[in-house]
Amino acid sequence: MANTTNNRREFLKQTGKAGLAAAFALPVLDSLAAGCNQAPAVTAGASTPYEQQPLPYAYNALEPSIDAMTMEIHYTKHAAAYAKALGEAVTAEKVDTKVTSLETLLAGVSKYSPKMRNNAGGHYNHELFWKTLKAPVDGAKPSGKLLSAIEKDFNSFDAFKTQFSDAAKGRFGSGWAWLIANNDKKLSIVSTPNQDNPLMDVAEVKGFPILGLDVWEHAYYLKYQNRRPDYITAWFNAVNWDFVGKRAATVIG
Repeated sequence: MANTTNNRREFLKQTGKAGLAAAFALPVLDSLAAGCNQAPAVTAGASTPYEQQPLPYAYNALEPSIDAMTMEIHYTKHAAAYAKALGEAVTAEKVDTKVTSLETLLAGVSKYSPKMRNNAGGHYNHELFWKTLKAPVDGAKPSGKLLSAIEKDFNSFDAFKTQFSDAAKGRFGSGWAWLIANNDKKLSIVSTPNQDNPLMDVAEVKGFPILGLDVWEHAYYLKYQNRRPDYITAWFNAVNWDFVGKRAATVIG
């Protein structure tokens, strides 16, 4: 009888672990399964919290690439407003955030209001943006598998930088430039308007966002005014390639 009880306990313990693992993975898997032009089915980074997370460094940590005042206003005003409005939309539209991950919501964002689309995107995009930045280093570049993948899909890192910069400079008005991966583990560069991103079912090109650059004027205007190309050049020195490389590894191997 004791052995039977112990075996049952072990079974429940193991199946409980499996259930937790499935619960961890499923929201992201679900969110990346919209349409034939879908993003890769991965669990990279798990799910993004619906609430704004603490900034992982001081406001002045990214100088001279991004100045302290811009960072403070960007984080405490713009990004905070997206998180607040997302919370309002979630309540109004009765989204159970314990069941529906933010990634899953984004994958079906066309079912929700414009307020949800704008602010769910704005919140997700900024939460990723902060993590992809660190103290600037001139000539910073990726290494390992990410660098190899970039060289394979864009011929060289310099060619990648040129194509990414062109996408960021060419985004009319406000929006984002993205490095994404698709189901074939191929890297691509795309841009999206406003606070859209490649996880959304409304995106022209879908994929898993590996790296994103905010080209809204509030991200750079205090320091660079209308000189978006200068901001883009400086931003490349502040990319946290260690984080981006680990994020990429979950989809490109």
